[in-house]
Amino acid sequence: MWSYREWRRRRTLKRTQLDGGQWQRAVMNTPAARHLGQEDLTRLRELVVLFLDEKAIEAAEGVDLDDDMRLRIAIQACLPILNLGLDYYSGWHAVIVYPGQFRPRHEYVDEAEVVHVDDDWKAGESWEHGPVIISWDDVKSASGQDGFNVIIHEFAHKLDMLDGAANGAPPLHAGMDRARWANVFSRAYDNMCHRADAGEETELDPYASESPEEFFAVMSEAFFEIPHVLLREYPEVYEQLRLYYRQDPGRPATERENVTS
Repeated sequence: MWSYREWRRRRTLKRTQLDGGQWQRAVMNTPAARHLGQEDLTRLRELVVLFLDEKAIEAAEGVDLDDDMRLRIAIQACLPILNLGLDYYSGWHAVIVYPGQFRPRHEYVDEAEVVHVDDDWKAGESWEHGPVIISWDDVKSASGQDGFNVIIHEFAHKLDMLDGAANGAPPLHAGMDRARWANVFSRAYDNMCHRADAGEETELDPYASESPEEFFAVMSEAFFEIPHVLLREYPEVYEQLRLYYRQDPGRPATERENVTS
């Protein structure tokens, strides 16, 4: 069937050119993208063009956003949907970039009808039908070696929210087993909570023990940034994420299977 959206995207890809040198610099500054083969990079580049066309990347509190910064943000935002497609980011339109960590103030009511105030300093935040908010200082300081990536983290939350509030269980693809996902993630989350409570130093960010939704987001960061650590620590979680993201960053591009389901 004819689709205006697909027609518009094809036209955008034909009319938009990314500077080759700028693209290469941005990829080299994105450790999580360095494992990609040429076909993946070509597809990522097309996704980035469409992302920049359909999403606004807006400055807050005087941060001086330039094209290189926008491109770097877009590459990391598109990595999780490389084999999923841009429609997984439908229903919202803006990424807001603060110069450093920010301190929003939110009030919420828990199940006991008690009002809480959340005004902690944050490196990132995602709203179900609203923007993704990130700290540029935290984007810049990410090394790609410790599993910390605020952009992948917040966009993982966006994927988690596709069927409602974030709970660590995004809508799964046909052929994936929800009971299997729940069992694998529940056992790994309980293990991480036990290790965090015991004060154990872990290679994976202990913030994953905060809640099931944060566990999913942190494991997604590790999946793309330090896949070999995730494979060693929680191989079953890695396998579920491999099926969900339809990527296999823990294997070299020349050996990687084409995961389609």
